[in-house]
Amino acid sequence: MSENSSCISTDHFHPRILDCLEEGIILFDRSCQTAFINKAAETMSGYHAEKVCGTPVSDFFRPRAGDDLTLFTPGSPVINTVRHPLFLMTQKGDMVPVAITITPFAGEEGLPDGGLISFYDQTESIQHRMVIESVADGVFTVDRNWKITSFNKSAERVTGWSREEAIGRSCSEVFNSDHCGADCPIAMSLYRGKPVSSHSVNMRNTNGKRIPISVSASPLVDGAGNIIGGVETFRDLSDVYTLQRRIKKKFNFGEIISKSDSMRRIFEILPEIARSESNVLVLGESGTGKELIAKATHHSSPRKDGPFITVNCGALPETLLESELFGYKAGAFTDAKQDRSGRFAAAEGGTLFLDEIGDIPSSLQVKLLRVLQEKVYEPLGSSKPVSANVRIIAATNRDLHTLVEEGLFRDDLYYRLNVVKLSLPPLRERREDIPMLCEHFVKLFSERQGKEIVGISEAAMDILMKHNFPGNIRELENIIEYSFILCHAGYIQPEHLPEPFAPRTGSAVATPSAGARSLEDIEKQAILSALERNKWKKLATCRDLGISKDTLRRKISRYGLEE
Repeated sequence: MSENSSCISTDHFHPRILDCLEEGIILFDRSCQTAFINKAAETMSGYHAEKVCGTPVSDFFRPRAGDDLTLFTPGSPVINTVRHPLFLMTQKGDMVPVAITITPFAGEEGLPDGGLISFYDQTESIQHRMVIESVADGVFTVDRNWKITSFNKSAERVTGWSREEAIGRSCSEVFNSDHCGADCPIAMSLYRGKPVSSHSVNMRNTNGKRIPISVSASPLVDGAGNIIGGVETFRDLSDVYTLQRRIKKKFNFGEIISKSDSMRRIFEILPEIARSESNVLVLGESGTGKELIAKATHHSSPRKDGPFITVNCGALPETLLESELFGYKAGAFTDAKQDRSGRFAAAEGGTLFLDEIGDIPSSLQVKLLRVLQEKVYEPLGSSKPVSANVRIIAATNRDLHTLVEEGLFRDDLYYRLNVVKLSLPPLRERREDIPMLCEHFVKLFSERQGKEIVGISEAAMDILMKHNFPGNIRELENIIEYSFILCHAGYIQPEHLPEPFAPRTGSAVATPSAGARSLEDIEKQAILSALERNKWKKLATCRDLGISKDTLRRKISRYGLEE
């Protein structure tokens, strides 16, 4: 810039006052010549006030791409205050991004009689904005009325909303999250006045797709310490969940979920067992998943396109069990009006699962042995053998070897069934499976009941991890189903668990050592809940619970359930 001695008087501009401002100030005359610059302008530009007095004010600034400097054209008509982004040209030749405000002074005939330019350095603001735009996490801010005030590119990508569409809208409208409302992370951070971190929630994008995200939020505070809004960062967990599903495949076989060493050894040999035609005996306590093992074996076998038929040998009396297994001919007994096929005929070409085989009566053990040895059977009331192309998988929670020694179970039948033996460990011996099973059941009931429940809180999980689960996996499933009755969204908390797990009012959290709830109590509650959910329609309840009408009728009678 060149020196100019014809500097306009600044007596009426109060330069001492202007020197107190943090913003750069330039005063110019009607010819757009510099009349005065304050201390802040000197610091930012590197020029001294006496060196620039009388030079064109346009020498200070350079336009950004697509802009021009017509704002500093002498003789332009009086205009209102104008804000404009430009570059400040420093004495060293650097260009500093600035935001300027031009306020003209009104003169004669509508022409400006000089004016004032205020500007401030935008370098830090631009760097901050560039950082926000470059991060992989979505970032947005809201004011005290929950209206979005900023929205970065990652937020656009995850939600499907453009910045222009999102700004000014309510955050609940944009995110459509299952935590909008009292559980909103931003609301929690504003009410508490401190950050909230790593909340896992679900939102829906503009296409209605459900997206799992991890959310953190903090209040926005002004210089006086007043909360003026909130900022939220969120991360798309879709890829993480996909990876988790891939990892889970290593711990799955059919519908069976486990990562314990004992169960994984079973997973390793199950494909070979499935490909064979050998009989299989599955041992384990009630609720350990014996039927799931049988189903997985069938669906991995060459017979997978054939039927899978289940018979509970302990649920039927001897006379009914024989006709149920082998069928009967018309006239075999009083009510036998016509021929009826049995479960062996229904399982032809597939697999017959004989559950609770240890309860089968002695008289039927002989007939079952003949089927296993000769692959034929005779329907009740018939003397003509019928061939049986059926694979047998049997299961029991009883010690068959002890029953053989006591003479209650035929040894030849035992050895025929015990070609391949699989022993399932109880849940208390594979506690590492509890979190995976909980996640599985939460997802199952969320889809079945249409609830936005995403998991189990750490406090509730700690309680379950200390329980011995005498009812095994079935008991855990019943606990989760009960929790879905009380929990409406978000995470299952200790108070959502059935007694004695749930904390009592005014007392500490109850622990399983205080006396575990019996499996019968949990089963009773689960059946009652299913009946009420299906408005006491028996067939719908059977489908819901996956049990037969006879079993449901027996359970209703046993527990004294009434509508």
